[in-house]
Order: sequence, then C-alpha cells, then structure tokens
Amino acid sequence: MMEIIEAASILKLPEWWICAGFVRSKIWDTLHGFTERTSTPDIDVIYFDDTHIDEAFEKKLEDKLSSLLPNIPWSVKNEARMHMVNNLQPYTSAEDAISKFPETATALGVKLDRENNLVLTAPYGLDDVINMELKPTPYFTETKERAAIYEERITKKNWKDIWYKIKVHHI
Repeated sequence: MMEIIEAASILKLPEWWICAGFVRSKIWDTLHGFTERTSTPDIDVIYFDDTHIDEAFEKKLEDKLSSLLPNIPWSVKNEARMHMVNNLQPYTSAEDAISKFPETATALGVKLDRENNLVLTAPYGLDDVINMELKPTPYFTETKERAAIYEERITKKNWKDIWYKIKVHHI
C-alpha cells in the first residue's frame, strides 16, 4: 500500500487522496483475517483543482502513474469537475467530495503530507469501518434517488459475499 501511496504523492496534486475501497478493503481484509488482500477494481486517486478541470489531464496523470506502477488499475479524478458528471452541487474540496461518498465505511482517504507522514481523513469517523457496518452517509439519505443509489451499490458490489462479517444497513 505504501508503494501506491508514494507513487500518487509524486504527482503533487492539490488536496489529493487515495480513497474508498483502497482503504476500506484493507481494513475489512485485516478484520476478517485474510492473508491476501482482496482485489480492487481500481485505485481511486482524487484531488481538487478548480482552475484546471480538463478530463484529458486526468488521463495523463493515470498514464504517469501507470508508468511508475504498471500493474495498478489507476483512476484519477479531479473532484472540482465530478459534480458535473454526477449531476450534483459542486464540491468545495476533495474532503467534501469524500464526505458525499455513498457509504460511511467507504468515505475514507489516505495520503502523505509534505513531511511524508501518513494522513487519514474519515469524515464520519472510523467506527463503522472498524465495526464492519455498512451504512449510508447522511448525503445519501436526503433523497429517494440517492437512497436508491446506495441500495443499488449494496446489491451490485456484493460486499457481503467477500466480507461475510459485515452488517449491512438498509435505508
């Protein structure tokens, strides 16, 4: 994991984080006693730069990361433009975007600070991920449409089949 975090730090992106399943899955793997890490479909690197919202630039960043670690499925997204993709109100920062992820246990991010210290953001704390509880973030309980997205993700992701100890909360 540190090799991946260090590679992402080389980009020196504003307000960057590696987030979501990269963090959650490692915690759940450990709590389940797995000796091998479960595979993740991608490594989500997010950042916030409202002065440069070109999607093609994100692809160049993915290419740069792939040149460093070619076997990693990189996904780089500028959260300053993702509200347009997701048809939402603009995010104010990368951490604001993380706080609007569907599940509290997924609303996590890690990065290295300027002194190379590992930093964690967890807008809803760590209790849910450590207690293996899958709950919607408050943002996904505000409307029926968002609640439906949360419920669809539970079905589509099928996390319970991978991590059998998790407790899934429905809206």
